[in-house]
Amino acid sequence: MIKTPQSVEAPERSRKAVDSAATGSSAATEDSAAVKTADFVASEEVIAVIDTETNWHDKVMSLGVALGDASTFKCLGKRYYVFDPECRVGGMYSYVMNKCDVDPVTCSRADALEDLAGFFAKKGVSRIFAYNAKFDLGHLPELASFQWYDIMRLAAYRQYNHAIPDSAVCCKSGRLKTGYGVEPIMRMLSGNIRYSEVHNAVADACDELKIMELLGQELEIYECGRI
Repeated sequence: MIKTPQSVEAPERSRKAVDSAATGSSAATEDSAAVKTADFVASEEVIAVIDTETNWHDKVMSLGVALGDASTFKCLGKRYYVFDPECRVGGMYSYVMNKCDVDPVTCSRADALEDLAGFFAKKGVSRIFAYNAKFDLGHLPELASFQWYDIMRLAAYRQYNHAIPDSAVCCKSGRLKTGYGVEPIMRMLSGNIRYSEVHNAVADACDELKIMELLGQELEIYECGRI
């Protein structure tokens, strides 16, 4: 049986934005309208960024979710699941499974994904974003009914990521030939050369949402990354 989920919600202003998306009411409240990033006004739509970590048998052992405002890409809340028994097998990044600020919901895969689907329905989420999204979707077929988008499709391309230096070697398509994982892209966009990817599912989901914020592209541009 699933434990009572513990998610981390943002401050009151962001919580109102999440709740209004679930009820269909306008998010253009006095508070939410004040939230701006890259000249985008806070949206009534909520998106989800997902990250997974797998065990030695290539089965998902943890799943992290960051909810974001669809215009500002500010984080509105988090949820973190650890799949049991898959987590008992161990994996390359088992040692950082608890390296985050969210208490995990530990339960079976089936219970976790049923709970997540209900959580998304409550928050009005229909679009899921992930970095190298084909990997995560391939490991989470239960969520195939949602619209999936690949953040890497913008982050790795010169025409969308203006932080890519002129000296970087790119393909004719504009994609970087090397160095387009989460860690080098985040270093590039943030200017923090000491940034290190945690490889904890919920921490990484938050970082990938941050990449979307730093890219500064409107949500519609991500249609080129729909899978």
